[in-house]
Amino acid sequence: MNQTAPAALLRTDQLKAQARADGPLEFRQSPHNIEAEQALLGAILVNNEAMDRVSAFLDMTHFYDPLHAQIYEIAGKLIQAGKQATPVTLRTFFETAEPVTEELTVPQYLGRLAANATTIINAADYGRTIYDLATRRALITIGEEMVVTAYDSPVDFPPETQIQEAESRLYELAESGKYGQGFQTFGHALTEAIKMANAAYQRDGHLSGVSSGLSDLDAKMGGLQASDLIVLAGRPSMGKTALATNIAYNIAKKFETEKQADGILKVTNGGVVGFFSLEMSAEQLATRILAEQAEISSEKIRRGMITEEEFRRLVAVSQEMARIPLFIDQTGGISIAQLAARARKLKRQHGLGLLVVDYLQLLSGSSKNSNANRVQEITEITTGLKALAKELGCPIMALSQLSRQVEQREDKRPQLSDLRESGSIEQDADVVLFVYREEYYVERTKPSEGTAEFQDWMTKMQMVSGKAEVIIGKQRHGPVGSVQLAFEPNFTRFGNLAREFHMAERLE
Repeated sequence: MNQTAPAALLRTDQLKAQARADGPLEFRQSPHNIEAEQALLGAILVNNEAMDRVSAFLDMTHFYDPLHAQIYEIAGKLIQAGKQATPVTLRTFFETAEPVTEELTVPQYLGRLAANATTIINAADYGRTIYDLATRRALITIGEEMVVTAYDSPVDFPPETQIQEAESRLYELAESGKYGQGFQTFGHALTEAIKMANAAYQRDGHLSGVSSGLSDLDAKMGGLQASDLIVLAGRPSMGKTALATNIAYNIAKKFETEKQADGILKVTNGGVVGFFSLEMSAEQLATRILAEQAEISSEKIRRGMITEEEFRRLVAVSQEMARIPLFIDQTGGISIAQLAARARKLKRQHGLGLLVVDYLQLLSGSSKNSNANRVQEITEITTGLKALAKELGCPIMALSQLSRQVEQREDKRPQLSDLRESGSIEQDADVVLFVYREEYYVERTKPSEGTAEFQDWMTKMQMVSGKAEVIIGKQRHGPVGSVQLAFEPNFTRFGNLAREFHMAERLE
């Protein structure tokens, strides 16, 4: 404290000296545009249709002048009630209001607004100007409060909490700014649908979404669809993280772009992938993918039990992998608001074709809901993820744990009811996938060798060994069912099942 005091005094003396040299400091007003507010209100009073052009995103709190906010609110209520909003109809609401100036009453001011009004063509532009300035004022308020709080921070309000609260407020401000496009004609929607169908026809595999790299799964789902929330669930050791990393790597590896006539790069294949690894570190995740691609057991890599030839293969594969656009965030315990902010930043800087969250139950809700029960918090998280998928225009794959009731049944295949806090997850998800490996359960029922049961067990193991099943429990855009995949446990790798296995299954 004693060391910083002289520096603070020095800065104060410098500011005083500068103030004497430069004269009195100018007072900075909050950003506003009275003329834009007057022009918009005048346009509304002359032609009430102007209200329809701004009411979707503008409300009274966005006006800087309190009188203008009142006029806008009352005019909106009259129009909503099916009445005309004119200087005459508004006059009765302002008879007793304080005059604007000594010579100008509010009813007279309403008349002037209408008399000086321009065409309603520019009404939306005036409205957006008012809205943008209101957003800037809100940013200033948040910034000032952050500064005050940081200077005089209570003991029970550490910097980490201050950062989270500031991020949450900025997130809410960003969310409130999404006034959307409103209604669009059915013809416009049909045009977009035809564009999507044409893109699917032109693309390899005729997929409308991003290819997962697993052909049988793509055939059932048409690829991973933009703006879909895909929940990938399974019991521990089923391989849900392995499947997610396989799909993420396949998409990132196929990333290709082409420059259009306007100079903008268009993604033609694959996509940039963002991976939120809330459970494993980035190094552990990279080791898994490295083991899969180099076909070397991840256990051997971790323990250093590899040959010189295998090490060379690791280096060669890692150099090739380093070029793919796969970004990993290993921060644990982040909130849905923080995740959304980081995902938006990634899309702005690099683009985004797929977002993976491993796993859903490790996310937290907003601070205001921290005292709510877990079901409510999960509801907030799944709703937030679905909204984020629509906003970013890319699929989000969220991994989820299953409840223990699966283990109590004879048939261990998971169902929608097995999802933890299943109500909100099942409701918000566009697709629900379950990973199931019968080999895992059969392996644990091994009887004593030399018995008749052992021979039956061996036969059953041969049937299920190296196979996995992805059960599509829900799909908004297509059929439910199951897909057989190959699984190599040593490399934690899923792949397409060889055609002969499919033929054998059909013959059985």
